[in-house]
Amino acid sequence: MITSKRKLPAKGGAIISEDKETLILDDLMQKITSKAFKSGEKLPSENELAEKYGVPRMTVRNALLKLEERGYIYSKQGKGRYLKEESLQIQLHLTAKTSFTEKMKQAGYNLETRNINCEKIGFDARIYRILNAPENGTVYKISRLRLLDDEPIAIHSSYVNEAMFPDIGEDGRQIGSMFAYYRKLGYTEFASRKSLLSITFPSSKEQQLLSCKSLVPLIVVESDCVDAKEGNILEHTKILYRSDKFKYDITMD
Repeated sequence: MITSKRKLPAKGGAIISEDKETLILDDLMQKITSKAFKSGEKLPSENELAEKYGVPRMTVRNALLKLEERGYIYSKQGKGRYLKEESLQIQLHLTAKTSFTEKMKQAGYNLETRNINCEKIGFDARIYRILNAPENGTVYKISRLRLLDDEPIAIHSSYVNEAMFPDIGEDGRQIGSMFAYYRKLGYTEFASRKSLLSITFPSSKEQQLLSCKSLVPLIVVESDCVDAKEGNILEHTKILYRSDKFKYDITMD
């Protein structure tokens, strides 16, 4: 139920036309963030909201569609719209000393990894510089989709210099854990040289892979994985994490 007493700007009992959709959206967002709606609760119908706010039903529908695009609510055909369940909290490590697979298993999560891509990339000055690859060299991108309890959580992409790993073009098609692959080649200790955190929005392909909407922000973590013994760069990593289904306990350990 809607419990907020806040009044929206109105004229003659109706919200001012140019602001009505935005004001409805802002009001519903305030109720969601203040937990006026409970997790999993059914929202009032379009007709109920249209009557409450004194606007046409289409205006309410547009505001609800934006909430859905942002990942706060979801629709059940013929039943209405519901607030999404409380997000699962997981640890988001910003270092590359331990593999993501090992971190999730140690925390007791049911993790599944799917290798989704292994391809040569075009010349990218920044990535080539990080990997110490010459402009005429070859760098591969190996991508894996991570799922927790069958829910897609992240896309991990590892950029690897072929000069460092001559068989990566063939081996990369089967890799689930890069750390496990490196260990097979004799690397046993890993370190992180740098970690960068930013936000982006998913491409159409990323929306399909992560089962999310276009306006759901993705947390981007970039880092360099280093062979701790020799100091050589093994890979540059870029990870896209969904922000709508999970809460992240960020740690540097």
